[in-house]
Amino acid sequence: MKVLVTVKEVAEVGDDFAIEGTDIAEGDLEYDLNEWDDYAIEAGVQLAEAGVADEVVALTIGPERSEETIRMALAKGADRAVRVWDDAIEDAFLDVETKVGLLEAIVDEEEPDLVLSGVQAADDAFGATGVALADRIGFEHAAVVNDLDLDADAGVANVRRELEGGVEELTEVDMPAVLTVQTGLNEPRYASLRGIRQAQRKEIATRDLADIGLSPADVDGALTVTEMYEPESESDAEIIEGDAGEAAGRLTEVLREKGVDA
Repeated sequence: MKVLVTVKEVAEVGDDFAIEGTDIAEGDLEYDLNEWDDYAIEAGVQLAEAGVADEVVALTIGPERSEETIRMALAKGADRAVRVWDDAIEDAFLDVETKVGLLEAIVDEEEPDLVLSGVQAADDAFGATGVALADRIGFEHAAVVNDLDLDADAGVANVRRELEGGVEELTEVDMPAVLTVQTGLNEPRYASLRGIRQAQRKEIATRDLADIGLSPADVDGALTVTEMYEPESESDAEIIEGDAGEAAGRLTEVLREKGVDA
């Protein structure tokens, strides 16, 4: 059985940052593996360790910089990786439909029995890519999975799903399937030094649009970023400085000004 795990490199922003055009300044961004995808990687590796999966393939859409992130998946036990990128992708805003088109091409190429994905990404938080992919490729699916018991012989994934209001659902999903996993499904491992060294020798196959049978028009999504700005605050906060006596005196003045007077 082949397991395909989708992996995303996400950008993290600190409290202080600058906006350049329609994006955050590159120097103010730090990149890391998407938290939810880390649980998907662990689930795939555990299936391999249990002898259920014969191969675990990590898949990402990202520039050359993202190879550092996807090598973390390899260091944790994935067998090989595929990275999709093209100059046309760099200039596009990847909405859900566009991402699904790219992922679908690799699914057609790899023919996995199970696709694992994080339930959402920390940057855009669409939370729809995995389910949309299942619909496009005709796989059964389950979202927000926080427990998984795979019966490969029966071709069934027994899953527990976390729903709204604290409700949990137990259900069976026929294979092949797409499962989007929630935090808490497992405990993601740290990459060992040996695993990191081995990851340097594992294959990361790079595919551009022509390689997967697509054209620049296929990544011309329906969404366009027209403006990026910091929202204006409706009120200003005052930081009261000084020693305890000075701070207490100023706080008293502010409370009186606001009409709060004992």
